[in-house]
Amino acid sequence: MGQPTHAREDWWRSAVIYQVYVRSFADGDGDGTGDLAGVRARLPYLAELGVDALWFNPWYLSPMRDGGYDVADYRAIDPAFGTLAEAEKLIAEARELGIRTIVDIVPNHVSDQHPWFRAALAGGPERELFHFRPGRGELPPNAWRSQFGGPAWTRVDDGDWYLHLFAPEQPDLDWAHPTVRQEHEDILRFWFERGVAGVRVDSAALLAKDPLLPDFVEGRDPHPYVDRDELHDVYRSWRAVADEYDGIFVGEVWLPDTDRFARYLRPDELHTAFNFPFMTCPWDARRLRASIDGTLAAHAPVGAPATWVLCNHDVTRTVTRYGRADTGFDFAAKAFGTPTDLVLGTRRARAAALLSLALPGAVYVYQGEELALPEAEIPLDRVEDPMHFRSGGTDPGRDGCRVPLPWAADAPHTGFGGEPWLPQPAGWAEYAADRQARDPDSMLGLYRRAIRLRPVFGDGPLTWRPAPEGVLAFSRAAGTTCVVNLAETAAALPPHSELLLGSGPLDDRGRLPKDTAVWLRT
Repeated sequence: MGQPTHAREDWWRSAVIYQVYVRSFADGDGDGTGDLAGVRARLPYLAELGVDALWFNPWYLSPMRDGGYDVADYRAIDPAFGTLAEAEKLIAEARELGIRTIVDIVPNHVSDQHPWFRAALAGGPERELFHFRPGRGELPPNAWRSQFGGPAWTRVDDGDWYLHLFAPEQPDLDWAHPTVRQEHEDILRFWFERGVAGVRVDSAALLAKDPLLPDFVEGRDPHPYVDRDELHDVYRSWRAVADEYDGIFVGEVWLPDTDRFARYLRPDELHTAFNFPFMTCPWDARRLRASIDGTLAAHAPVGAPATWVLCNHDVTRTVTRYGRADTGFDFAAKAFGTPTDLVLGTRRARAAALLSLALPGAVYVYQGEELALPEAEIPLDRVEDPMHFRSGGTDPGRDGCRVPLPWAADAPHTGFGGEPWLPQPAGWAEYAADRQARDPDSMLGLYRRAIRLRPVFGDGPLTWRPAPEGVLAFSRAAGTTCVVNLAETAAALPPHSELLLGSGPLDDRGRLPKDTAVWLRT
């Protein structure tokens, strides 16, 4: 059984972290919904993959109107997933295998079923914990738009309106209220005391709002609800809590301004943040190099490690995206029926895996990426994602990257468990983990070897090497180089003594084919 590659206290600076979307990972009780029992049963698989930590999407009590990102109680596990005692066992069992646990906190909002919001609707003092305002006649208090489409305000029976930057079932909290701040610090302590190693912070730049709630005007600073300066005091308080437990934070921070982004990573705030420009970057050598350089430059002044991710539970799966004419990602561009070449996309995804795993910093792997899963087309009558419904049905939503995993090719429902909550498409068995485990050339075999070999790159900085147009080549440790060919023709390899790993075979002249990557000992 493989062992994680880092056991140091600064493990998070160079870890491989596997994202577990519990609902779709493995079903242990046969009801069609993934659960903690399913994850516990698959811990040996994750240990053999070689990951250092597991990041769990929200597993708390929730009506599941947004996949668990509408939390009703942070101190209870949703019954669909299991119990708090099971979560504690999972954390402990994973740690025995050398795998740490990261949980997800959603501080911007709660569920409309949260006790605070239910009391607020009843006219209680809890109304002060949210943004309730009178309207402008029959209009909402301002013209803010929801991230899911439509207005960001919903009217209640007494005529007031409440703010929700996401779905109406997700009312925003008022982070200017001390009770909100104290409750979340208590929640952090609750989970750190149960052995989690870190916390992922959802929508980390959205918590603070201008108390006047003015209309949003493009280009006017400061923004009324994105990246406000007062937010940093919240994260400084959180960092003090995490430091009591040697815990870490990773923030979901979508910001185009790299200087503003880096402020969240100062030594007394968050430890790391997701790298969205790299994840959404097209398969293009110049743009990828610019993204890598920009990422490293943004992190350097604050001494924070970069993070690299190709896909997550919100974006189109890598093999599908890389097989399209437009290989980037933009929520606004999502549409039904976009054609893709999965053979091409898979070849590029294999190369991208070696690219990301060779870069300095931490790497996140979304479940199923190691199986080369494509984006699934979900029948309209089975779509669950609120993004689809709030768009009026034009956005396919995010369900396509959340389809339950295939574990056993010949088992019912490909070994997931009961009939899955989202339908598995025809041909899903081709990607089954048991089949790939027997094939060293499969995507799973590639990920296992790459994670095992990744320490050869050491902890040094990235140094670009001379390369032809369309080829990326860099080293991090003396004698080890990563080369990725994104050009239209095969490329000669630099002098080397050993080919450590390749995403595909060399051509008959020993050259690197297009859309292929190698790790070399030079």
